[in-house]
Amino acid sequence: MKPEERRAKMAALVNEATKISVDELAMLLDTSRETVRRDLTLLSEQGLLRKIHGGAVSAQTALESPMGDRRSTARAEKLAIGRAASQLFKQGDSLLVDTGSTTACFAEALKSAGNFTVITNSVMVAHELWSEPGNSEVYLLGGRYHGDGHEILGPMVIEQIGRLHADHAVLTIGAIDPSGVFMDFNADEAFVARAMIASARQVTVLADGSKLGRHALFEVCRAEKVTRLVTDRAPTGAVGTALHAANVEIVVAGQEFPTKR
Repeated sequence: MKPEERRAKMAALVNEATKISVDELAMLLDTSRETVRRDLTLLSEQGLLRKIHGGAVSAQTALESPMGDRRSTARAEKLAIGRAASQLFKQGDSLLVDTGSTTACFAEALKSAGNFTVITNSVMVAHELWSEPGNSEVYLLGGRYHGDGHEILGPMVIEQIGRLHADHAVLTIGAIDPSGVFMDFNADEAFVARAMIASARQVTVLADGSKLGRHALFEVCRAEKVTRLVTDRAPTGAVGTALHAANVEIVVAGQEFPTKR
């Protein structure tokens, strides 16, 4: 089977099954797990499926993998993004931080970066920052608790955010589509992100390269609302063009200096 045929078959199997493991794909396609992983990475970058820890899920715009899978997927890239983002803020800045595996990595780096005031709806973010008490003030927004994502969501959270005027919103998202629209898979999370954007002077989005050129169901904001994007690889193609047109600053983790697109 030619590589193109194998990948087409792989994409069809994933989308038919909704979720499938690397081992199952290797058996069905009579190929190695290493080849399956490489193919899944390529197909994920093309938006034909979504690669998760140990396998893949279909590219449905309303489907997001569980938080446990997201925390272990692209872990090295997310840690690098978190470290790069933690250096972008001044001592004493106030930060609204939403829920996500990447913002949890950001909190892990931020706790040793200085003194900040952090307001979040994420139990993971609050816990990471509180593990070294004294560096930052941490406020956990109140409301209905959703254990799957370790987060607080709903109207009470949005009402509280609306009373704040923070220096920065630091957000993670599910996708940035080719036209530069920032999107998410969960409506309640998208509403919280929108509220944080409205209550902050500047907006920083943290997203690994797998989010670029992807689609999700719920719009968070247009590129014009975003001050900077911190990622592990520079956006190219239509996404890069859209972010450049909106004057979004691109910070690539691992580069010595931020780059303008």
